[in-house]
Amino acid sequence: MACLGVWTLTLEDRTARLTILIDPRKKALFERLCAEEDATPSQVVRRLLRRYIEERTGQPWSPPEKAAKRTERASPRRQIGGDS
Repeated sequence: MACLGVWTLTLEDRTARLTILIDPRKKALFERLCAEEDATPSQVVRRLLRRYIEERTGQPWSPPEKAAKRTERASPRRQIGGDS
């Protein structure tokens, strides 16, 4: 049976939660502006956080290095004609 090697790269570990309190009108406007650029509020906040970190540290943000994980997945076998 043939196998396909599939590489999975984890760019960032997104398991931490940040909770903030903001004015409801500012939240509504922020959500509307995000929707206008077809982005989720989380995507925009992550982008703003990366930019802030880069400005403050003077270095481009890069997540800690993790080895790429390789997973093996069996490829589907298809028989054309003949007996099974």
